Amino acid sequence: MNIHSDLSISRTDGRPMYLQIIEQIKQRIAIGDWPAGSEIPSIRQLAIDLRISVITVKRAYFELEHEGIIVTQHGKGSFVATNTQLSRQLWEDELDSYLEQVARLAALLGLSNEQLIHRLQAAAAQQQQELL
Repeated sequence: MNIHSDLSISRTDGRPMYLQIIEQIKQRIAIGDWPAGSEIPSIRQLAIDLRISVITVKRAYFELEHEGIIVTQHGKGSFVATNTQLSRQLWEDELDSYLEQVARLAALLGLSNEQLIHRLQAAAAQQQQELL
């Protein structure tokens, strides 16, 4: 089963294109759009679809493979790793990233750890209410 990419690159985004590709592929895997074991677009095809250099896509795939998110079988293509905990790992990585941003923002605002914890608990309680 080959997956259509539906990825997009923003030329106005300050981040390098290969990082945009990595982020979008991780997102697709985390939300289940690209299940474990499924074939992902070839490096060449994704480069054509996104109208970018093969080298850029190759770098993104290299990083994803290094992280254990995809596997490449020479002559067959690249596939989402079959690690059953991959989706959870990606969500946890994303949570850690958001928490780092929250901590930086709290420091800029001069919030104490206790104030930050209180606000996080309030946000979690609100989320629980919305789920009910």
